[in-house]
Amino acid sequence: MRSLKAVCYYCLGDEEMGVTTAPVLVLNQNYEPLNVCTVRRAFVLVDRGKAEVLENGRGYLHTATVLYSIPSIIRLIYLIRRPRPRGRLTRRDVFLRDRSTCQYCGRHTKDLTLDHVLPRRRGGGHDWHNVVAACKPCNHRKAGRTPQEAHMRLIREPFQPPYSFFRTFYSYLEEQEEWRKFIPGWDGDGGFA
Repeated sequence: MRSLKAVCYYCLGDEEMGVTTAPVLVLNQNYEPLNVCTVRRAFVLVDRGKAEVLENGRGYLHTATVLYSIPSIIRLIYLIRRPRPRGRLTRRDVFLRDRSTCQYCGRHTKDLTLDHVLPRRRGGGHDWHNVVAACKPCNHRKAGRTPQEAHMRLIREPFQPPYSFFRTFYSYLEEQEEWRKFIPGWDGDGGFA
């Protein structure tokens, strides 16, 4: 087990990767999603008795003497206590919250900037309730004024979105169908509730 080397390959979408580097969903003892690790790390956790294989969605890895099931989902034996993750204020998360739409003109575009509703030089904070996505022309038109002074109206008031496991596991859910039943908020129709 210590010198595990795989010759076979696993196909994830358009990428081909070695079996030992394929993603594995790690669940807490209470079935809460914790992390994504590699098959190699999952083998180590299972071998040391720290985890159990819940789903074997990839077949088997053959060695000279042993046949190992390649895990897709593992569950830890012991409960890991951790603080509830809180969403951070990042450009990407503001654009996700505002659905890549300018909050002043409603134009849907990828070329967005961050705008402070109450400008920072006037005491506006850099927080969820003061930052919105804006297209460059609207941000330039508003400049260092409030929306009322610039005769502009917000489509929707800014808010702090609830943290979701969606952000952590999103890139895997299209390819890893067996993971979907363990991800909170997955509605089963190819999207999130």
